[in-house]
Amino acid sequence: MADSYPIPEGEVVFEEEIKHSRFITVLFHCPSAAVLRDKLAQLRVTYPAATHYCQAAIMSEPNDDVAVSSSDDGEPSGSAGRPMLAVLKGSGIGEVGVVVIRYFGGIELGVGGLVRAYSSGVQHALKMLSLTIKVKTVAARLYCGYAQLPDVEHYLSLFHVVIVERQFAENVSLHLAIPISAKGALAEKLQRISQGQLQLCFSDEAY
Repeated sequence: MADSYPIPEGEVVFEEEIKHSRFITVLFHCPSAAVLRDKLAQLRVTYPAATHYCQAAIMSEPNDDVAVSSSDDGEPSGSAGRPMLAVLKGSGIGEVGVVVIRYFGGIELGVGGLVRAYSSGVQHALKMLSLTIKVKTVAARLYCGYAQLPDVEHYLSLFHVVIVERQFAENVSLHLAIPISAKGALAEKLQRISQGQLQLCFSDEAY
């Protein structure tokens, strides 16, 4: 399981006409089923007269076979959603969703023609897509004294830790998002510089 993976940086729209049918492919960042649902609703409003709104999504890391979705939306079974999902899986990109909107042009394409048409749109859109890297992190809490805070923040930055929240009371409480690959080394470093006083309290939660 990789500690990081590429995800879409933005949205891409690709359009082509095949035998008088208009295919509009919209590729976007899709980290959850709610995002996919909202995007479908938005596209139904944007393209209200379309015949089909076929979709596919990988809503987690690229090799996740559970957090996936696909729909033929009235096209012949297996002619749209599954081929689109297969193209997404082959891309190695995570948290990616695609909706292909079709305006029927009056000429039947057949199942094979539909598979090629829906797959083609996704393939072209992927070539246009800008990517960013998502680093998987784990949540942790760290308590330190005020005098320790500058050194603690210095070492956290060296390990690319994000300080999600700071709480100031008798001591300082830091809510952290730590790259999974840095988890062990950071815990050891903090203990060494503080003679065992600084202890990371890890959560099972991953971002």
